[in-house]
Parts: sequence; C-alpha cells; structure tokens
Amino acid sequence: MSRRKRSLIIAEAGVNHNGSLEIAKRLVDAAKACGADAVKFQTFKTERLVTRKAEKAEYQKRFTGRADSQSEMLKRLELRDNDFGVLLDHCRFCGIQFLSSPFDEASADLLDSLGMETFKIPSGEITNHPFLKHVARKKRPVILSTGMCNLGDVEEAVEIFRAFDIPRLILLHCVTEYPAPYDQVNLSAMNTLRAAFGHEVGYSDHTPGIEIPVAAVSLGATVIEKHFTLDNTMDGPDHKASLNPDEFRHMVQAIRNVEQAIGDGIKRPAACELKNIGIARKSIVAAETIEAGEVITRGKLAVKRPGTGIQPKEIEKVIGLKAKTRIVEDEVLRWDCLV
Repeated sequence: MSRRKRSLIIAEAGVNHNGSLEIAKRLVDAAKACGADAVKFQTFKTERLVTRKAEKAEYQKRFTGRADSQSEMLKRLELRDNDFGVLLDHCRFCGIQFLSSPFDEASADLLDSLGMETFKIPSGEITNHPFLKHVARKKRPVILSTGMCNLGDVEEAVEIFRAFDIPRLILLHCVTEYPAPYDQVNLSAMNTLRAAFGHEVGYSDHTPGIEIPVAAVSLGATVIEKHFTLDNTMDGPDHKASLNPDEFRHMVQAIRNVEQAIGDGIKRPAACELKNIGIARKSIVAAETIEAGEVITRGKLAVKRPGTGIQPKEIEKVIGLKAKTRIVEDEVLRWDCLV
C-alpha cells in the first residue's frame, strides 16, 4: 500500500458573503490563511433557481426567520456575474483554488468561460439530469455531492458522467441537514460508493465540530468540504452551521496529522522507536550467580530489562547449555558466554 496523497480541503464559503464581494474576498483570504486548498462559492440567479413562493428549509427559517420566502432570502445573497471573475483572480493571487457550484446551465456556462478547473455539483442537482449532461459536455473534472440519495440515484448520475468520458469524477458522501445528526451521518457509505463505482470518494460535512471530517479522512476521503464563515454571529442561513477561521484551522491541522498517521500500511518498527527497543524489551539474565562450567537450568534464569541480550523467546535454547565464564546475578546473558 503506497502513501496516499493529501486530501483536498474545501472551505465552503457558499453564500456566507451575504451578497458582498468584499466579504467574499475576505473569505478567500481567511480560507487561505487557515490552510484550505480551495474555497467554494455558489453561482445562481434566484429567478432561475426557485419559484417566487418556494418555502425556506426549516434550518433556514430557524436561522433567518419565517417572514420572507426562499426567493427573497436568496436574492439578498446573490453575487453579480462580474464578481466571480474578480474572485477567481483573487484566488489565483492568493494561491488557493477557486470553486463555485452552479445551480443552472447559464451559471455553469459563466464559470466555464472563466476557466474554472473543476465543477462542484451540489446534492440538490443530482437528479437534474439535463443539467448534469450540460456540465458533462464541458469535459472538466467533477466533484459530485450525493446528499439525499440512494445508491440508484448516484448510479444514474455516474452513468451520465461516464457517458461523456469526463477526466475525473469524485463522489462526496453527504447528509443534507444543518446540522446533520451524528447518528445519521453513516460514514461507512463512503466505502459503499467506492466499492460500487470505483471512483474516488470524499465527504461534504454538515455536522457540528471537526471530528467527523477528520474521521472521514481516516476512512479514505480524498476531498473534504466544510462550511466556512468569518463570524458565526452574522445574519444569514449558513453562518451558524459553519466553522469560523479558528475552528477551520484546527480541522485542517487535525486532518493533516491524521494523513501523516495513516502511513503505508507496512507493519514494521517506526524509525523513532528503534532507539527504545533495548530499553523497553527484556533479555534473559542470571537469576543467581552461575559459575563457569555450570549447566544452566530454568531456575538459574530470569527475564528482565534491558533488551540488549538474548531475547526471552530463546529461553528453551539456553537451558541445558553451560556457562563459559562466571556469570554474576542480574548479568544479561550473551551467546558468547555460553557453550
């Protein structure tokens, strides 16, 4: 088993810019400072995304109130088309990958025209097959979230992208609830996705805290996506379910630590512990003074530290031999002392 590559960590800024380009740029800066590999936004026009009377999700009502519609809420969170070019340039300047999830074909075309390298498809679009085909025709790598899906839903989407022979497809396990309950996360579904389709798998997280994405990496996630905000107290639907910069930084460090700990799978002494073998292990020692020429019996032997002499597993080979020279009590036995 070879050492795996680092996971791609995506700071999901989403709509946590609250419709402000300046806040969006600050999110880019903060994501880079936290160690994220990519920062992701959302590209949509409200009139193409929802009907005027569409209700908000319960978590959106909880965080933003019930007075307005989903359409009214989303309209306040839109960025202008030109803003995405500014953000992409700012990401390049900062040295972090720019991503944005399109929610309609025109938005996908805009991002494609800007040269966005990889398309991230949100869970809500996985059954929107015309949209998936439109994205697939662009022949770019795709990261596909699979929240709210059964295996059949995922299979249908995978078949679309395979038919268009896109260069790379990564499937993200996801539970589309904010926050997602720990007992419903079902991280083992990542293994099911990997086994069923043979593609890379990752995890898009909506749980509180950082434990679950860190665990996902230990299970083989090659992509981690986590909501990110500058301040959890800001107004908006996603801020309270997002990590602030300090929390996100801790998550990144925990993931990098776990990645280092996974290793190559070969069971052998680590380089750092070689120096401790002689200290922690034991040797065969004389339980009493053994005179030269005496036959060694089990009663004349003990097993004690240090482990610099004959190993205890060789004790049956030692019994019945004779001492070449006098061996004093507590002396570590060596083969050259025996005959």
